Amino acid sequence: MALLVLLQGGEAIPHDLGADDVLIGRHPECGVQLESNAVSRRHARVFVEGGGYAIEDLGSGNGTFVNGQKIEGPTQLKPQDRIKLGPVLMRFEESGGGGPAVEQDFGSTMVGVSMDDEDATIMASVDIGGGFGALGVKPEEKLKGVLEISRALAGSVDVEAMLPKVLDTLFGIFNQADRGCILLKESESGELVPRAMKHRRESEDATVTLSRTIVSKVIENKAGLLSADASSDTQFSASESISNLSIRSMMCVPMLGIDGEVAGVINLDTQNPVNQFNNDDLELLQAVAGQAALSYESARLVSAFMAKQKQDSELDIARGVQEALLPEELPKVDGYSFYASYDAAQAVGGDYYDAMVLSDGKICLAFGDVAGKGVPGALIMSRISSCVQNTMSFMPSIEEAVAAINNHMCANAVEGRFVTFVLVIIDPVAHHLTLVNAGHMSPMILKTDGLIEEFDEESVGLPIGVMEDYPFEVVERPIGAGEIFVIFTDGVDEAMNPAGDLYTLERMRNFLQAGSRQADELGRSLLADVRTFADGRDQNDDITIMTFGRDASA
Repeated sequence: MALLVLLQGGEAIPHDLGADDVLIGRHPECGVQLESNAVSRRHARVFVEGGGYAIEDLGSGNGTFVNGQKIEGPTQLKPQDRIKLGPVLMRFEESGGGGPAVEQDFGSTMVGVSMDDEDATIMASVDIGGGFGALGVKPEEKLKGVLEISRALAGSVDVEAMLPKVLDTLFGIFNQADRGCILLKESESGELVPRAMKHRRESEDATVTLSRTIVSKVIENKAGLLSADASSDTQFSASESISNLSIRSMMCVPMLGIDGEVAGVINLDTQNPVNQFNNDDLELLQAVAGQAALSYESARLVSAFMAKQKQDSELDIARGVQEALLPEELPKVDGYSFYASYDAAQAVGGDYYDAMVLSDGKICLAFGDVAGKGVPGALIMSRISSCVQNTMSFMPSIEEAVAAINNHMCANAVEGRFVTFVLVIIDPVAHHLTLVNAGHMSPMILKTDGLIEEFDEESVGLPIGVMEDYPFEVVERPIGAGEIFVIFTDGVDEAMNPAGDLYTLERMRNFLQAGSRQADELGRSLLADVRTFADGRDQNDDITIMTFGRDASA
């Protein structure tokens, strides 16, 4: 894809180029219509030629210029060529070389960046206010400027506001400077990207070109570069950006962090052939760059700390919301006892339980484990919690309820986010239990003789949210006096100690057989045993336990 980017009013306005000719001019039929009276009605055209794009003037009154040279016939275009029609400036861009243009909005400044093998072009327009006085800044005024920068940077935590202040003050110190820019290194990619830009006056050509050659030398040597006459300096003779813009003097310095690594660069240049930069200026700019680097690192660390605090605060709120979804208290029924606990591996998690008394006096228990942890798991957990509450309020039939819950979760499914789920209805009068297991590990039943019973694996269906209209099997059994039911997530048996050993189902069975014969006491002691085993190690999964049972005397 090829573009003509109109550089106007500090903005980069792209115009797509296709395979057909594109007219440029004032006439409404032009593909790129310009409003300047200095542009002819049909000023120029861009067309495909030789596998690329070319431009030719159509007999305009003011001519067409490419990189400052007036064209006399069809001229092949290269990426980053600057095209000028009267006062209007455009840039030709083509994907495949250095990639598409990138635009970043920093306040009121639009900075467009295009990278190729030679240089990086930065375009922006920033109003710098009033004049800066006569050329030749006195030493005391320079010292004042440095102090102003130090004060501006001191305690600053807003990088986007800090960097333009640096350029404002530098333009006050170096009155000969025509353009300045600051580039910072991206932490992830390691690439330098423009974060602030300023030029002294609005001109027909507001483009500022920063040489990749110069920047590479500064980064490689970790030292500033100065050229008293960059347009004739032999070490920069290969840099097209220097020659095209007739830069008479330039300074480019690294922003070195505490670790000695380059965090960014500051570049100033001038076209003034009389008052050029000198070694003292370079040293002063390097000192400012050092201060800016330290302030940038400080601001970045403070920003990261504040972001972490905000995240922690939001997670605290999320944790509170999730805890509010859990029942405030468990049912109180004569002859029965209940216990439930939930330990999230992260601030929030995907395990879930609920307990409610239905309109007919029966007890409904819901228990689930969302595939996934953290915030995504918590969001699914909140959805199924609401779904269970709403469904059980008007649909006490366990078979119909599970079908409705499953279909709702399927209709609002997030790929890969299913829920293993157990729904239990207890009749405390008839001492009878009905249960549906949707993909969850089998609950354990501690019998009065001390043996452990588990439900038939064939009764286990698919998890909730996998298949709509899935026929779940309902299991029924009596609740014997003294029997305790234990429902748990895999965070229990997969709890890990500092040595890397797992708690295991076998250890859990042995503990249950030797434990209390009261359901609530057994649940509390099981959780305590898991925590003792883990010995303070952070766990990879949520640990949730629910126990209920009929008293031996009931």
